[in-house]
Amino acid sequence: MTETAEPIKIQRGLKGVYFDRSPCTFIDGKAGELRYRGYSIHDLAEHSSFEETAWLLLNGDLPNGQQFAAFDAELKSSRKLPAAVIDIIRLIKSGHPMDVLRTAASALSAFDPETADNSREATLRKAVRLTSQVPMIVAAHSRIRAGEEPVAADQALGHAANLLWMLTGKKPSADAAQLIDRDLILHAEHGSNASSFAARVVVDRSQSACRDRCGHCSAVGTSAWRRCRGRDENGRGNRRPGTRC
Repeated sequence: MTETAEPIKIQRGLKGVYFDRSPCTFIDGKAGELRYRGYSIHDLAEHSSFEETAWLLLNGDLPNGQQFAAFDAELKSSRKLPAAVIDIIRLIKSGHPMDVLRTAASALSAFDPETADNSREATLRKAVRLTSQVPMIVAAHSRIRAGEEPVAADQALGHAANLLWMLTGKKPSADAAQLIDRDLILHAEHGSNASSFAARVVVDRSQSACRDRCGHCSAVGTSAWRRCRGRDENGRGNRRPGTRC
């Protein structure tokens, strides 16, 4: 706080404040329009998957077949939590789910081999690991506070289906998995809301990527790059989600 004779207009909650430009998301609430990296949320929800959308947000465009397969394998191989993190969840099981998630995600930084590496490449790898580990924390806490044991991840299932499996211990129907998959797509990127702004502040101060709650996709989104069919003259993606090059 400083004293000044100049008039100051207070912007409560950052309302009406523009602090940066981002290629990740375009939101027009009045028109009901939402785009990720130029792609309509309607097209993504109808034709894409959460895994494909996550790649889009992190890398700037949709993956080709080889990129998607490698990314999917990386996500699946990251489905593991240190035993110490599970112990922490047990100790704080009575806490609010968001408090437990925040604490467990922070604890992960103590076990991440790249915690001190803040390069773009390492940050993207940490984002992938967190993308797989966050639902594991959520599912483990849900079961532990209900008096049940955590369910090990199933490497054969997709991201959404695996979340349901870890929550219930039952293989989900195709419809249930698709419903969660679409929900994850719709919530994958938050633009400049409070959690995303907090993530940017954390990253700007060179803190560990694990210390953000759930906004790591927003924090690590970087400049778009063009390949395959590229983008149109307005910077919008011109390849239909779900297709592979």
